[in-house]
Amino acid sequence: MLKNGLTAKLKPFTWMGAIAAVATTATTIGFSMMGAQSQGNVIKIDGSSTVFPITEAVAEDFQKRTGTRVTVGISGTGGGFKKFCNGETDISDASRPILKKEMDACKAKGISYFELPVAYDALTVVVSPQNKAVSNMTVAELKKIWEPAAQGTIKNWNQVNSKWPNAPLRLFGPGPDSGTFDYFTEAIVGKSKSSRTDYTPSEDDNVLVQGVSRDKNALGYFGFAYYAANRNRLKAVSINGVAPSEQTVINGKYQPLSRPLFIYVSTKAAQRPEVKRFVQFYMTNGARLANQVKYVPLPAKSYQVALGHFNQGKAGTRFGGEEAVGLTIEELLQREAR
Repeated sequence: MLKNGLTAKLKPFTWMGAIAAVATTATTIGFSMMGAQSQGNVIKIDGSSTVFPITEAVAEDFQKRTGTRVTVGISGTGGGFKKFCNGETDISDASRPILKKEMDACKAKGISYFELPVAYDALTVVVSPQNKAVSNMTVAELKKIWEPAAQGTIKNWNQVNSKWPNAPLRLFGPGPDSGTFDYFTEAIVGKSKSSRTDYTPSEDDNVLVQGVSRDKNALGYFGFAYYAANRNRLKAVSINGVAPSEQTVINGKYQPLSRPLFIYVSTKAAQRPEVKRFVQFYMTNGARLANQVKYVPLPAKSYQVALGHFNQGKAGTRFGGEEAVGLTIEELLQREAR
């Protein structure tokens, strides 16, 4: 049975090992009390590795209380939506809003959905603690590193900033099916999916954590929870002089890398009692569990509004199929109120 490794009491990589296992097969959250249940009662979830820690915590807690079986995979936001829009899953974890092409794919298969925000993330740029020279980067410097034009040309740290080491720049980042990849490239480069490709990609953030932690010349980016669980192995880089933290997300200063996280629930699946109970449990306990896994909980009102939309059958997205870079918590609340 998977243990929730994002609690402060657990050591780094206790839960990361679990995530690595999920990268190849969907993780089954709990197996006690399951023998008598039919396959039809399983709640199937896939998608974002960033949202995985929250959903995993919710699923484990829900299973303990109800005995309902929940599987949670990490195919990345884009990979998760492919399965979701094909009717293969009940819920899709997403680290960005659903895109127009994904909306069209769902529509073609008759899949409608509820869009429910679950937390905020401070997308975190990290280096090795051995890298003493780099503690802050500007958006312009990040763009210089990651834009397509950097491929084959920006190879050393000092090519980005003359004060940085004359040492190889080794990059680790999410793969192209990742919502984190979509968001980062939109926010930093200026166009979604516009990135150099000569880096080590993975939809599994555990691979990225290990890659950066083992190389003093490495740089990578992923969700804040993965950094928080491995603070002794990684160093977070401030962006434009602002460090990633709950406080800087709430006050809106950590820009442009603050972002909302979502779950998308199939309206058809939501008709099943166990799925409905799971979503209600998620919205009721989301703040507590988001905080537990080191993401930024939304205000209580946000969860209440989202649950109200779900209970009232208000389906669809409030983002029009577009990315939402730099959206503050207050702006998210305004969109939810529609």
